[in-house]
Amino acid sequence: MHSRAEILARVDRLLTIMDELREQCPWDRKQTNESLRHLTIEETYELADAILDNNPTEIKNELGDLLLHIIFYAKIGSEQAQFDLGDVATSIAEKLIHRHPHIYGDVEVADEEEVKKNWEALKLKEGKKSVFEGVPRSLPSLIKAHRLQDKAAGIGFDWPDTDGVLDKIQEEIQELKEAKAQKDSTAMEAEFGDVLFSLINYARFQNISPETALERTNKKFIARIQWMEQQAEASGQKLQDLDLEAMEVLWQKAKTHL
Repeated sequence: MHSRAEILARVDRLLTIMDELREQCPWDRKQTNESLRHLTIEETYELADAILDNNPTEIKNELGDLLLHIIFYAKIGSEQAQFDLGDVATSIAEKLIHRHPHIYGDVEVADEEEVKKNWEALKLKEGKKSVFEGVPRSLPSLIKAHRLQDKAAGIGFDWPDTDGVLDKIQEEIQELKEAKAQKDSTAMEAEFGDVLFSLINYARFQNISPETALERTNKKFIARIQWMEQQAEASGQKLQDLDLEAMEVLWQKAKTHL
């Protein structure tokens, strides 16, 4: 690994390149915070994919893309005399020091849970009106539900154990069945949302990321269906032309094969 001096030199080189691109490249000169936004979101998801694939080379590459975006936003901020990369670094450094009084102060904590509770309490003392401030409105709903529950737990609003969470899941499933029996589509949607919310809460209790768990299942499902398509094609058929019974046979083989 590189020394801190070598790392700083490499970051400085990237800053110089950013300056040059902003001055000389027509595309880079044209970019704004708004035009970069959707690209930043895309790069974040590409990093998430690389992490799930456990691919260190791609993780490194995608982190580079995100670092470029951070430097790009800081460059734009500097041009508009709002802030620069140094201000960005100082802002997060001061926040980390303030929110870790058990490291940089005289506060004592017993475990990770106390750290999280202190973190949320400090955020409210900083002037935030709600514990949910800081949860982006545009977060995908699955991730947002997990973050909302985590935030509420941070101020002590939580189930005492998993038994209550499991009971809640069963209760919500029963209410979904009742809404289905009444053929009330609006109520079914609401109850289905409650079922999902309760399942996400259970995942949180088990230290399972619902987003990661679902994406791994998505990848598994894709791999199995694509294997079935290949097997059908190898026999001169198309998967969509097979009946359900034949598809089930291939599905079971795919589970064993993969």
